Amino acid sequence: MDIVETPHGLANVHRHEVGDPRGRLALGHGAGGGVDAPDLEAAAQVARERGFSVALVEQPYRVAGRKSPAPAHQLDAAWTAAMESLPHDGLPLITGGRSSGARVACRTAAATGASAVLCLAFPEHPPGKPEKTRQAELDAVSVPVLVVQGERDPFGRPQPTEHAEVVVVPGNHSLKSDLDAVRAAVRDWLERVVT
Repeated sequence: MDIVETPHGLANVHRHEVGDPRGRLALGHGAGGGVDAPDLEAAAQVARERGFSVALVEQPYRVAGRKSPAPAHQLDAAWTAAMESLPHDGLPLITGGRSSGARVACRTAAATGASAVLCLAFPEHPPGKPEKTRQAELDAVSVPVLVVQGERDPFGRPQPTEHAEVVVVPGNHSLKSDLDAVRAAVRDWLERVVT
């Protein structure tokens, strides 16, 4: 594990390197969870099997033991610092995460030089408040995006965009009821976005 100094405290970067990687995948956790979420682990496993080195990033507020997430601008700055700590070896960098981590990856895609973005359970709106949409964060991404969304997610379902495809799988916001479906969606997409 690498400890990375960010503008808002220390972040932990759990790196899982593969020999002769074809790319890098960096994933962030949800607002109240950690990097051990089942869907993050499933995506990381598929990526390693497909020849990607993986970095799982713990935001400073989690490292410090706080449960409530930091404000968006702090999450984005810490994430960007964590991405800068990864090896810059000319390999494609796919960023992403689950829920809040997916939003961070979308907002920072241009700043981090992401070649694609993987969103697990993108929280389109707060539960019961469809008028408070976050679709604009997804719309702003200009590189390929995969959104894997549970069919019964109380946080809603984002709309596909020019660059984003949305794959609906059984389950809710946790995405853990059918991890094989999550793996299949990620596997297929990785093969298409990094050739």
